[in-house]
Amino acid sequence: MAAPKDIDGSASVPAFYGKELRWKREAAGLTLQALVEGSFYGVSYLSEIERGQRRMPLDLARHVDRVLGTDGFFERRCDDARKARQFGHAEYFADVAEMEQFAETIEDWAPMLVPGLLQTAAYARAITRAAMPRASDDWVEEKVAARVKRAKLFEGEKPPEFWAILDESVIRRRVLPAGQMAELLEHIATTTKATRAILQILPETAAAHPFMMGMTRSMTFPDAPTVVYVEALHSGQLIDYPALVKQYGQSYDRLRAAALPPEASLAMIEAAAEEYRNGKQRA
Repeated sequence: MAAPKDIDGSASVPAFYGKELRWKREAAGLTLQALVEGSFYGVSYLSEIERGQRRMPLDLARHVDRVLGTDGFFERRCDDARKARQFGHAEYFADVAEMEQFAETIEDWAPMLVPGLLQTAAYARAITRAAMPRASDDWVEEKVAARVKRAKLFEGEKPPEFWAILDESVIRRRVLPAGQMAELLEHIATTTKATRAILQILPETAAAHPFMMGMTRSMTFPDAPTVVYVEALHSGQLIDYPALVKQYGQSYDRLRAAALPPEASLAMIEAAAEEYRNGKQRA
């Protein structure tokens, strides 16, 4: 068996802690399987942490400290590694931006804004500037670049299965000039078709529904528990409590049932783009 590739611990904070994790694990005479035993995570997840490709979640850090007898070393350094991997994202979203790269499925509910994975640079710039009107241009452009870069996950060997439900008001609200709004909606339609994603529109005529309270995302993984992310202005929260995650899943299923079918939803987006192009958008 070939020896594992050496890790350059100076490359980044996650690489440093990943190298330390491998050293302590091997010093204890444990395999990846033995160390992960008793946690909710898989061998591949732990291996990616050791290679500096993935952060260590708090519950796994506590498990590792307990098995290796490292006196809270990895638990104390979880926050350091998380902050080092923000890549231009808000601190509360940094974990989500990393997790989505490893997700098997991503399910977004977008009641107010186009989901980040479907945004154009112009749209990302407009909503970032609206949220932080006094921020510097450089700060705004850093956020825009990070937002647009996230869509590259669709270009990977195993991109996640993406499902997004948008409130109709998202495509009707004129955040940009008409031409750029048309480009945004065309981009959404093109990306949806190219990635074989499923997109639905919740029509304005829909009555009360389970997700009237704000943006929500669910992510599943091949080697880690399902998580739900909920977001409000300037804050976000990751939820992994199984009973609560299950409730969110049930609510999302009801939302799917209330939304228009995918074909009708795409047709609505393409028609709205044409209306913007022709200056005939609805008031």
